[in-house]
Amino acid sequence: MECLSNPFKQTKKQITRVGLGGEGILRTTGMADKAVPVITAAIEQGITYCDSARVYKESECYYGEYWKAFGNRRESVFQTSKSASRTREGALKDLTQTLDRLNTDYLDLWQIHDVRDERDLKLISQKGGALEAFVSAKETGRVKHIGVTGHHDPLILTKAVESWPVDAVLMPVNPVEEIIGGFLTRTLEAAHKKSIAVIGMKVLGGKHYIAEEMGITAGLLVRFALSHEITLAIVGCSTEDEVAQLVKAGSDKKPLTSGERKQIMNPYRESARQLAYYRGRI
Repeated sequence: MECLSNPFKQTKKQITRVGLGGEGILRTTGMADKAVPVITAAIEQGITYCDSARVYKESECYYGEYWKAFGNRRESVFQTSKSASRTREGALKDLTQTLDRLNTDYLDLWQIHDVRDERDLKLISQKGGALEAFVSAKETGRVKHIGVTGHHDPLILTKAVESWPVDAVLMPVNPVEEIIGGFLTRTLEAAHKKSIAVIGMKVLGGKHYIAEEMGITAGLLVRFALSHEITLAIVGCSTEDEVAQLVKAGSDKKPLTSGERKQIMNPYRESARQLAYYRGRI
């Protein structure tokens, strides 16, 4: 699979155009027999970006089982996770648990998870807030890069990108977002101005945006996301077949035309705001 120029300055690892999301079968409990094969399939088929989060049930544990068995592959994979704690103490506790669960001694990217409102910005930024933990962890080498994620309010996420010393932002990238605007206008512009990595999520809208009867497949939605100026797109997978579809979409170098993008957006126009379910009330 094609790798893009790497925007992450503290690593020489190659980043693929698509990554394995931490949801799908990974955001479960007691399903290692199905989750670990999905991780294995992704890495064996060339995916080098692996997403997770402390709050994604046993997602980190499944990766940990994989790394326990295939630790020799760790240096070729960009392993990420997230903390939703808002205090320094809570975030550092999360990091210790994350590294233990993942069976690794460092993260390639640790992300401030799900920033929603002004209160989050204040709590995270204040003395004793989580931002202190993220900066400290990067200084000590426990994490190589830090990032921020959000899917509720593009204005809030944009403020975080502009104000915090982050190396990456994880945000929604899909046809609904192009119709509504915000993440793909203000936040994306702020990220480009700062020259940080942009990772697309909610690419399939929890599979709600797939409409095969209209020709809108998972692969086409991945290609739609990649037609924007982002670093990569991540998708949660539940089967090895879904991994293969993701890899195929990520390997398609033919860009969508502006006409094709508009055609893909058409079925979502009338209900775009309702379809952006992850934003809450907008």
